[in-house]
Amino acid sequence: MRPAFLSRLAQRERTTAANRQLGGCLAFVAGAVNAGGFLAVARYTSHVTGIVSSIADDLVLGQVALALAGVAMLGCFLAGAVATALLVNWARRHDLHAEFALPLVLEAVLLLVFGQLGANGGALQGLFVPATVLLLCFVMGLQNAVITKVSKAEIRTTHMTGIVTDLGIELGRLVYRNRDAHRHARHFVRADRERLAIHAATLALFLAGGIVGAIGFKVLGFAATLPIAALLLALAAPPVVRDGAELAGRLTR
Repeated sequence: MRPAFLSRLAQRERTTAANRQLGGCLAFVAGAVNAGGFLAVARYTSHVTGIVSSIADDLVLGQVALALAGVAMLGCFLAGAVATALLVNWARRHDLHAEFALPLVLEAVLLLVFGQLGANGGALQGLFVPATVLLLCFVMGLQNAVITKVSKAEIRTTHMTGIVTDLGIELGRLVYRNRDAHRHARHFVRADRERLAIHAATLALFLAGGIVGAIGFKVLGFAATLPIAALLLALAAPPVVRDGAELAGRLTR
């Protein structure tokens, strides 16, 4: 990726194109983390609907410990979203360019922590799986809140249910046959081809990220977190560096 391209994706001043490009990059990351994380800890961590359903099932079956584990996962996903809101609003209060980049930096650091725990988790196997599941849930909540705030809730990246639903709606409009449309213009059905392309691209990038993440964890193990974290840091670096340069300039005056 070119620096000029990267500098637009996490900047404070937003454009529709930058929102969609950042959403595509983060959908790829989410797919990689979700699929790769499953190979590592045998749990999908971005699927809150499934987590809530499993809590209900476990409560009915009397499996209180599993239900509490589900509550912890839900709480960590929620805490990740809270962390993003705190970081973004703190950065806005201090007029930083990196208001959307700070959560990406935190996500990259946490993924490196996840990789480090995995590389050295043999002696603590009993604690490794629950700790990393909660960590990945936090990361998914953190990331989903970033793109939600950036796009004003237009784009989601960590779960595909809404994406596939919207994709199906637009496909239904696309194949709908408008009979006698000239006599009933207000009933004319037209697909939003731009939204159709965005949803299809997001789904494809999530799938591609899942394939890459699964292959990466299968071949490289927890070292596969390194390129994912590097991508996030590359996205976040331009506004962070800009804030650092401005701070250095003020200190030297």
